[in-house]
Amino acid sequence: MKTRRGINRRTIVKTVGTGLALAGAGSAFAAAPKPKSKGLSFRNEDFYTNGKFDLEAAKDALIELFKYHHYPVFSGVRDKLWCTDYGLGEFLRVGLGANIFLNHKGDHQGDRYMLLDIYLLPNQMLPEHYHLKTPIARPKMEGWMVRNGFAYIVGEGEPTPGLREKMPESQRKSCTVWHAVAANPGEVAQLNRPTARHWQLAGPEGAIVSEAANYHDGEGVRHSNPEVVFP
Repeated sequence: MKTRRGINRRTIVKTVGTGLALAGAGSAFAAAPKPKSKGLSFRNEDFYTNGKFDLEAAKDALIELFKYHHYPVFSGVRDKLWCTDYGLGEFLRVGLGANIFLNHKGDHQGDRYMLLDIYLLPNQMLPEHYHLKTPIARPKMEGWMVRNGFAYIVGEGEPTPGLREKMPESQRKSCTVWHAVAANPGEVAQLNRPTARHWQLAGPEGAIVSEAANYHDGEGVRHSNPEVVFP
């Protein structure tokens, strides 16, 4: 993982926390900030009806997340929201909401790009995954900026102490990378190389994260956890 060059060294140490190659190893873990107010409250069972993932309930939760952070509820945005629990049945802990604003497939690979926002509920994890080359896309290279809330953005590098204990137990055995950038609003992280495995974990107020990348082809997505179902 790398942080943007425009951040000075003092900010890097504060931002990326402990154990990162860029800032040097340390003993303290960069803790997520505590909620400023009563915060957001959800129950996992509220996202399931007769054992089936309830997409509308997930969208309701995301709209609540938007309003909590004063993120704009764009006209028609609810219809565009993409949500999944990855077939794991624990959406509140492992899942993803997203809005793909652009996924431009130009005539040439160099003209292909995407822009999306990632939405994570409080303490929710986007599971570890990576992107391979496909017939129509290069391996996806990504960068992220946290807009609201807080997120651990995790990739290759020196393991960050204390991170394993914060993630959902169901994902601990399958994860392979443990190098965390502790990102607050306005702070940036990016993959160190294409095909690198990566994941994210939101703080107690959730996270809204903007992603910039080359063209996304779902056929190139692979997950470290074999139980994950990617729709």
